[in-house]
Amino acid sequence: MSKANLLDRRAVVSELLRDRKGAFAVGGLGASTYDIAAAGDHDRNFYLWGGMGGAVMIGLGLALAQPTLPVVVITGDGEMLMGMGSLATVGLQQPKNLSIIVLDN
Repeated sequence: MSKANLLDRRAVVSELLRDRKGAFAVGGLGASTYDIAAAGDHDRNFYLWGGMGGAVMIGLGLALAQPTLPVVVITGDGEMLMGMGSLATVGLQQPKNLSIIVLDN
């Protein structure tokens, strides 16, 4: 694949959060957290600097606790693999206000 066909991860995250309308943004370990911070610090950003595998579960907890507010989890592929079982719990709970974006970084 040529470099011209690749998305700029940081630009994608910035676009996702541009009109966030009060959404919580949970960043997984590492690059995705840096991408969220680069899009602009916000009171509703939740940065996981050392909780590998926990981003989706934290996002799920926020979504269940605040059902009227959108929650966006932005995480990397490795961090998601460490918390793969969390997707079963999300599937069981099915919160309408939770979005999960997994970056192949």
